[in-house]
Amino acid sequence: MNNLKLKLSLLCALSVILNLATSSPISTPTPSPWPEQFHALLYMNLSSFARLQITDLWYDWPRGRNVNIQQKQLGALMYDVEWDNGTSFYYTLGEAGSCRVVNFEVGIPRPDFLDGAEYLGTQVTDGFLCNVWEKVDFIWYYEDVLTRRPVRWDFYDGISTHVMTFEVGAVLPDFVTQAPDYCFNQHQDQTPLQRNYGKLTRKFSVKNSK
Repeated sequence: MNNLKLKLSLLCALSVILNLATSSPISTPTPSPWPEQFHALLYMNLSSFARLQITDLWYDWPRGRNVNIQQKQLGALMYDVEWDNGTSFYYTLGEAGSCRVVNFEVGIPRPDFLDGAEYLGTQVTDGFLCNVWEKVDFIWYYEDVLTRRPVRWDFYDGISTHVMTFEVGAVLPDFVTQAPDYCFNQHQDQTPLQRNYGKLTRKFSVKNSK
């Protein structure tokens, strides 16, 4: 009799658990916000331009800057220093150093720039099972299901970025981000392509209203 009561109790408990499991809605995954400060080593395939590059990305939201130090394949080392006031400096160093200043009319991406992105499901990329999101037909973002670290992101123009290392809390020394003097002897430049890029960036870098 005691065994029968025990079996009935276990069956009742199992029934309750199954009902709770089936009645609870499955939440849609959302992308993790970027850490306010991090360093990532990126392998980038700029397929639209038939080029490859290695980029050191230093994201620093408290300081209002986003720095990309780009080693072009068999080419120059380019500094891309973006500030939250919308100004970006693209320059090389040395005797033959050059500089271009661009105003995108929008600041750097917010840590939660992927808020409102559409969830597309899971996909294996670079050997990792990832959740995938898309936002405003501009960016496709892949995040490791287990660690929730970014693995890859693709832009609308075919540029594909693969994350090789990801160091949360790493900060680039301020002196590295100081643009050379010859950057300040010219007017700000902006091509139609860059204006279009700025408009698209505004769509996903500005936080959605709740």
